[in-house]
Amino acid sequence: MEEKIIKRAERVFKGAANRNRVRILDHIGKENITSVWAISKRLEIEFSNTSQHLQRLERAGLIEKHKQGLSVYHELTPYGERVLEFIKNMK
Repeated sequence: MEEKIIKRAERVFKGAANRNRVRILDHIGKENITSVWAISKRLEIEFSNTSQHLQRLERAGLIEKHKQGLSVYHELTPYGERVLEFIKNMK
C-alpha cells in the first residue's frame, strides 16, 4: 500500500477517534448542513469544545465549512460520508 494512502487513513481515523466527533459526524449527516451553535445545542457539548472537535474533523478531511455572513456552517465531505457509513455498519 502506498505511504500516501496510509498517512491519509491515519489522519481520517485519528480525526474520528472520539465519541463526540462521531456524534457530530452523525448529526451533520442527518442535517446535511448545520452550524456550530446548532451542533453544540443539540448534542449538549460546550460551544468551545464543539468548535475544537469541528476543527479536528475538518483537518481530517471529514467535514468542510462554509461561511455565510457571521455564521459558519459545516457539511460532510465525501470522505466524511464514507467514514460515517463505515461507523454505522459496525453493529
